[in-house]
Amino acid sequence: MTKTTVVFDSAGIPLVGDLYTPDTPATGPRPAVVVGHPGSGVKEQAAGLYARRLAEQGFVTIAFDAAHQGESGGEPRGLEDPAQRVEDLKAAVSFLTTRSEVDTERIGALGICASGGYALAATAGGHRIRAVATVSAVDVARQFRLGADGTQDPAVFQGMLDAAARARTVEARGEEPPILVLFPDTADEARVLGGDHGAEGFEYYRTPRGRHDRSASFFTWPSIDRMATFDAFASVPLIGGRPLLMIAGSRAVTAWMSVEAFQRATGPKELYWIDGASHVDLYDRKQYVDPAVEKLATFFTESLDQRA
Repeated sequence: MTKTTVVFDSAGIPLVGDLYTPDTPATGPRPAVVVGHPGSGVKEQAAGLYARRLAEQGFVTIAFDAAHQGESGGEPRGLEDPAQRVEDLKAAVSFLTTRSEVDTERIGALGICASGGYALAATAGGHRIRAVATVSAVDVARQFRLGADGTQDPAVFQGMLDAAARARTVEARGEEPPILVLFPDTADEARVLGGDHGAEGFEYYRTPRGRHDRSASFFTWPSIDRMATFDAFASVPLIGGRPLLMIAGSRAVTAWMSVEAFQRATGPKELYWIDGASHVDLYDRKQYVDPAVEKLATFFTESLDQRA
């Protein structure tokens, strides 16, 4: 398996990605999968792990940094723009269509965490994506509006919108706007703020378990008002007859979002549970990633071969 650094355009913003190509002989162009990273993640973390593992199964894959984040371009840094994130996935598909080793009629998408929601939206409006899968899918807008478990007091998000409004005003006056810090200083503080889910996120992103220097530690406050009216699941019925696989951990506090999206799908679909796994377990824990990758490889082999 060969990894190559590539650069491609997304609505005028250069994105940096890692292209994974199998070394095994092929009789012709291969099926390919675009892999999107979690919110605040980078291509070297969970997305890169899944991209590499699927390349070992014979797929050409690409994991890339979202616009405004990681090694990719875009100002301001730390902007989480749902519309742009959907565009980034479509741009990655466009890039794959230029590669001679890729069968352009057999391109799929895999979204992890926030990219799960983005991948569903990109597939709904992008007919070049022939099959879509998610792991620990989250609609990032729902998570900020309703909380990871869906029970957050609505006043919390209203307060965040107030902060976003103030940040825009500060910036308009030529001053340095405040930022939305994503992680507290300690795991204990993360647990107080977000329970076990918050503590897990801290452990993955802020300790040697999964930490990466380019992983986002903050979002710009205007990211919040861009999420206010975004709904990653609204267009799921437009996926139509294209196959959908959603993988979730049985202990994931966010699993209700996979269930909600799954219920909206009208075509061939499967919700596959990884017993004992939490949301973040599926980022890197081998005992949970292994069955997820096995299921994904089977899904993309069968669903993309049907399009050949």
